[in-house]
Amino acid sequence: METINIHEAKTHLSRLVEKAAQGEAFIIAKAGKPMVRVSALDSPVSGQRRRIGFLAGRIAVPDDFNDMAREQIVEMFDR
Repeated sequence: METINIHEAKTHLSRLVEKAAQGEAFIIAKAGKPMVRVSALDSPVSGQRRRIGFLAGRIAVPDDFNDMAREQIVEMFDR
């Protein structure tokens, strides 16, 4: 993770905020000592894991999902 001194952060705040919003977190340091970590609001908190299956019950996958468009796919690649 990139560390930026506080003076540079003040000078380039807009660019750094945009960078963080795109998912590139960074640390702001004062006199070489890390002070804060800046990250997007929707990014996972440090140590937080992404939940597998968080959409369970909200979406439905058709029973024939693996066979959908099989003929077209075979036709495209089996020439």
